[in-house]
Amino acid sequence: MNPRRWLHQHSLKLLAIRDTPEAIAGGVAIGIFFGFTPLLGLKTASTIIAAWLTRSNIIAAVIACAAHDILFFLMPAIYLWEYEFGYWLLSQPHHWPERLPKIPLEGLSVRTWLSFLGGVGKPLLVGGLICAAPFAPLSFFLTRGFVARHQQKKQAEALRATEDGT
Repeated sequence: MNPRRWLHQHSLKLLAIRDTPEAIAGGVAIGIFFGFTPLLGLKTASTIIAAWLTRSNIIAAVIACAAHDILFFLMPAIYLWEYEFGYWLLSQPHHWPERLPKIPLEGLSVRTWLSFLGGVGKPLLVGGLICAAPFAPLSFFLTRGFVARHQQKKQAEALRATEDGT
C-alpha cells in the first residue's frame, strides 16, 4: 500500500471521530508516544490503558500507535538510535556503545523479558521514552489544531445547509 494513501485514510478516520479536539489530540499523543517504545506486543495494550486513564480518545490512540507501522522499514534504525542514546544516558561516564549486544529471542516468556530488560532492553526503553517525549506534545498541538479547524468547518457547513434549507 502506498504510504501517502495509508496516511490519508487514517487521518480521515481521525477526523470522523466524534469527540473533543483535546480528547482526540490526547489519544494521538499517547499513541505516538507508545509507538516509539520497544514494547513489542504491549504497545497497543499500553496505549489503550493510558488513553483510558487520561480520558483521551482510545480509537485515536490506537490509530496513532498503528501509524508507526508505516515506518516499519525504518524501525530497526530508530531502535538502534534509541538504544545508543539510552546507553549513552545510562553509562557513567557517558560513552557510546561499542557494539550492539545479542538480543535474546527464545520466545515470549517472563524470563526472556527479564533478560531483555537487563541487557539491551533497559537502554532501549530509556532511549525510546526520551526520544518519544518531544514528539508526543508536538503531535498533540498539531492534531488539536487540525481537528478543531476541521470541526469548525463542518459546523459552518452544517449551519449554512440548515439556513439554505429553511
